[in-house]
Amino acid sequence: MARSDRLFRLLQAMRVMPAPITAARLADETGVSLRSLYRDIDSLRAAGARIEGERGYGYRLIEDYALPPQTFDRAEIEAIALGLAEVQHMGDPALAKAAISVLAKVAATLPDDREQHLFHAISQVYRPDARYSQARDLDAIRQACWQEEALVIRYADKGHAVTERTILPLAIVYTDRTLTVLAWCCLREAFRMFRVERIIDLSAAGTSFRPRRAALLRTYLAELREREASA
Repeated sequence: MARSDRLFRLLQAMRVMPAPITAARLADETGVSLRSLYRDIDSLRAAGARIEGERGYGYRLIEDYALPPQTFDRAEIEAIALGLAEVQHMGDPALAKAAISVLAKVAATLPDDREQHLFHAISQVYRPDARYSQARDLDAIRQACWQEEALVIRYADKGHAVTERTILPLAIVYTDRTLTVLAWCCLREAFRMFRVERIIDLSAAGTSFRPRRAALLRTYLAELREREASA
């Protein structure tokens, strides 16, 4: 692992893990020896990171040189905390992990009093059950959207009829209780919505539709708005 990547990984671990964090835990998290861990902490301090603590007592990241300081008022902090908490309860493991990481990064840029507001926000989310059931292929769909790559899917409609289609995935929409993929369907030659739980399996088609995703998505959303206006 490159040294810069190792230092970034160490910073991220200190952002996310509850303080104080022992050197042994940090070394295990970043996959280095204790001797290397102590050198890396010294390197981060020399680069401007404020890290409290010492060997035998544990460490705490006070100020993160890699992130510029942010100023949010209390309402904005409540919005951040509420939004990220909602993401963590959606049932999407990848986004839940990302939300925890974002929370830690935002906290690292705040003054101490604002950091406490973030972690002890007045607005809370309580969901005894995840909002959406875990979708097996969600990461693959997300990657295909980012990379603008076509997918081949086997899809069951509401009457349970199964068809194979090549689609150009444009976005994942989180509705009240379902996950829906907005896509261009090459079989129908039209925009279509595919419910994620009805996708039986999928694979990469091996073709790219870059750089058309943004333009196709704008067109699709415009069509949806027109339908809503005329309904």
